[in-house]
Amino acid sequence: MNKFLDSLERKIGKYAIRNLSLYIIIAYIIGYILALTGSVEFISLNPYYITKGQIWRIITWIIVPPSSLDIFTIIMLYFFYSIGSALERTWGAFRYNVYIFSGIVFTVLGAIILYVISTHGGLDGVSAGYLVSRGFSTYYINLSIFLAFAATYPNIQVLLFFVIPVKVKWLAYVDAAILVYQFVISGAAGRIAIVMSLLNFFVFFLATRNFKRVSPSEMYRKRAYQRAASGQSARGGRITKHKCAICGRTEDDGADLEFRFCSKCNGNYEYCNEHLFTHKHIM
Repeated sequence: MNKFLDSLERKIGKYAIRNLSLYIIIAYIIGYILALTGSVEFISLNPYYITKGQIWRIITWIIVPPSSLDIFTIIMLYFFYSIGSALERTWGAFRYNVYIFSGIVFTVLGAIILYVISTHGGLDGVSAGYLVSRGFSTYYINLSIFLAFAATYPNIQVLLFFVIPVKVKWLAYVDAAILVYQFVISGAAGRIAIVMSLLNFFVFFLATRNFKRVSPSEMYRKRAYQRAASGQSARGGRITKHKCAICGRTEDDGADLEFRFCSKCNGNYEYCNEHLFTHKHIM
């Protein structure tokens, strides 16, 4: 999974949308405006109308707000913007794009699956489409962002009700317990909605079988190593063999410079003799 994403990033990473969380919030603002005009039903994820030619619904459903607009919603949107931006800074824009857009694709696939099952189970197309449009929303997309943030930064503290400090991982455990409960008490429609809408989280994290691969320290180490590797730049038409991860000096900067790798740092970090024993270890 990670090798595939790395390969894909090298090929098309330059096309990734930067600051994607901001665009998601802007989309919600447009959705709230449409909700005031009563136009939301014309953009919702309803497979019945999609089969009737309203193809735009495959995309436009993502601007339907997850809840009604109030002060609590505004605070939550700001919170999700903050954690989404943090994930983008940690993973990089490309992986964050993959995570969000895979969640959208899985949700659409889940809606189609539920629609097919419902129509074959006896519901007419209109009723099945209405069932799907009520079962699938951006709520689970937002939840997947929070779960990803909690898995990446489990020990970050937030203020619950603006007063009680609590680690993000405990909030994630509560959300996970609620999801399990909802899955148990729901029918087939609810279970399909929950599984497909959160499938991006399971694929992105559990498929790697190694949470460390997407941890902040690991992503930092990877980017630093790539910068160091690319930083073995040509000077006078020659590629330098050594470069200090702290000051950036190479063997071309002085014959008295010596370079060693640090055995305590988590990764391939090389330092000059000035910074070998004074740098902060990367764990």
